[in-house]
Amino acid sequence: MLSGPRELLAPGSVLPAVAAFNVITLEFAEGIVAGAEAAGLPVLLSVSHNAIRFHGGLDPIGSACLALARAAEVPVGLHLDHCEDPALVEAAAALGFTSAMFDASTLPYADNVAETARVAALGQRAGLWIEAELGEIGGKDGAHAFGVRTDPAEAAAFAAATGVDGLAVAVGTSHAMRERTAAPDLDLIRRLREAVPVPLVLHGSSGVPDAGIRDAVNAGIRKVNVGTALSAAYSSAVAAALGGAADPRPAIASGRDAIASTVQGLLLAVSAPVAV
Repeated sequence: MLSGPRELLAPGSVLPAVAAFNVITLEFAEGIVAGAEAAGLPVLLSVSHNAIRFHGGLDPIGSACLALARAAEVPVGLHLDHCEDPALVEAAAALGFTSAMFDASTLPYADNVAETARVAALGQRAGLWIEAELGEIGGKDGAHAFGVRTDPAEAAAFAAATGVDGLAVAVGTSHAMRERTAAPDLDLIRRLREAVPVPLVLHGSSGVPDAGIRDAVNAGIRKVNVGTALSAAYSSAVAAALGGAADPRPAIASGRDAIASTVQGLLLAVSAPVAV
């Protein structure tokens, strides 16, 4: 069933946080949905601007994800991730996506605010839940170096000036981590939660152990993004199963199963009851 952050994170929702998993191919999307159904929990299929380039456009992978979401036994949303093109945000809304992250984080602050506010307005008019970020999360070159931390006062001002629905924050995680050794700054998350009136998003969650994810959600994170963990699980399973076989389907199925298992485990961590 098609859903999205607007419904899943609405005030009064009993869901502590929602998880978004990166889709690279159809098998990724199938594995993510299978893992969500096994856990009995909602999920977001997150299609990045880079993945769309890989497929030569939005329609092939976006339409496949939309079909899977509509047929799923649990709520499944379609999220456009790290999009740098306002026209692509509009196209995603027209296709049926439920949310989008517009990424103008490499621009100077004032330009980021102006462009994000414009895209937030057009996206929301089209029914999208819009996420953004002030500056790049660790693990990417550009606006900020590794180890940057989001300032609560600046985050509050950015959210107010742009009108976004969610804000990705830099709290000690990094994209593309292969080892789960990152420790989110829980005190900073709490201060951000108090200062910022919209849901906080944790990027780079592949590098955070389950206990750290639960702690971050307890501290105030409402959306958790995962990418590298799925790619690693899929690649390892496919490599182990492929051997010299001429038919790649059994190996691909192993990769899809590895994604489903990874997603199920992470969803249970993300959705564990919040401590009171």
